[in-house]
Formats: sequence, C-alpha cells, structure tokens
Amino acid sequence: MNNSVGNSARLIGAALRALLVLTALCGVVYPLAVTGIAQTAFGDRANGSEIKDKSGRVVGSSLIGQTYDLPKAGPAGPAEPDLRWFQPRPSHGLGTNSVNTRYSLLLSGATNKAADNPDLTRLVEDARAAVVRDNSTATYTVKPQDVPPDAVTSSGSGLDPDISPRYAGLQVHRVAERNHLGVEQVEKLVADSTEGRTLGFMGEPRVDVLKLNIAVRALAGR
Repeated sequence: MNNSVGNSARLIGAALRALLVLTALCGVVYPLAVTGIAQTAFGDRANGSEIKDKSGRVVGSSLIGQTYDLPKAGPAGPAEPDLRWFQPRPSHGLGTNSVNTRYSLLLSGATNKAADNPDLTRLVEDARAAVVRDNSTATYTVKPQDVPPDAVTSSGSGLDPDISPRYAGLQVHRVAERNHLGVEQVEKLVADSTEGRTLGFMGEPRVDVLKLNIAVRALAGR
C-alpha cells in the first residue's frame, strides 16, 4: 500500500515538474525567442508592414488594400470613388477610406462564379465602362480595349494592395488633372513607385496604391 502511494506521488511529482518545464519552454522561452528574432530580423513585417505618411502617422499596411471614396451622402448611400486618387482593383472585401487616414476591413474572399456567369460578366462590363468614363479627360480618352484585367476584376483575396503599372498609367491623366499637376510629374511618381518581379522572376511588376497616393498627396501639397 505504501509503495503504491509512494509510486503515485512520484508520478504526480514528475508530471507536475514536466508541466512546469514545458510551460516555461513553450509558453515563455519559445514565444520570447520567436518574437525577438522577428523584431530583430523582420521588424517591419512583424509589426504589420505599416505605411506612414510624411508626418509619421500610420495610414495603412503595404499588405492590405484600401478604397479611396468620397464621403457617403447617408448610411445607405452608394460609395463613389474620390477621383483625386489612384484607385485600386475592384473588391467587395475592402472598407471605405478617407484620404489614406483610416479604413475598415470587412472581409476577405473572391467569387466562385464562372467566367461566363452573366452576373460576373455584367460586373466586369460595368467596371470597364466606369474606368473608361472616370479616367477620360479633356485631353485624354480611354478606350475600352485599353483597360487592363486588374482594373475590372478583384484578386483572389479581395485585398490586393497593388495594381499593374498599366492600370496606374491609365489613371495618370485623371489624377494629374484633379490635383492640378503635370502629367509628367505624375508619370514619374508611377515610375518611382513601380516594383519589379520578386527576386527578378516571380510575379509581375506592381504598384502599391497607398504608397503612390501618399506621393501624390505630398506633391500636391495636401
């Protein structure tokens, strides 16, 4: 009987010691080590890849897209794009944005509709017509065949922060006109904001819309 009690006590004691050691290792030492490595080697990414404006204020993340819309006339009013700014890809996963200062993330996801789905076809056609209408100016006319795919379709996540250099270039004249800037000035901003393929061969050249709009805002003196 005494041996049985003694063995049980030793087993319970060993289990408690193991619990304390594993709790210290897995609950304290390991998280601190991983956090320290992340902050040291990948500080920007570990903190959300934040983007700051000239004043040092955090205005978003380089990993998550935003919309750039005018204030709604009412809670149920439609969202209208603020045409002073470069616009992102279409997405139902993005919240509204007020000139880069704050935004509300709603959801992430994409449609599973087939390419010949009439609802998807209508959305693409409407988006193309809006791009042509919004980006045509007195001195520059956008043709339907000039509209790139990323201007009328969302990404798989619906949160893509980037657009193609082609779509950014299509918006240059409108942004320049709305902000009273020269076309060449805005074209240079696009060129300076264009990132190449990752490691030189993965993905496609891209432009982060938020970073580009921050540059436009600084150039326009807003």
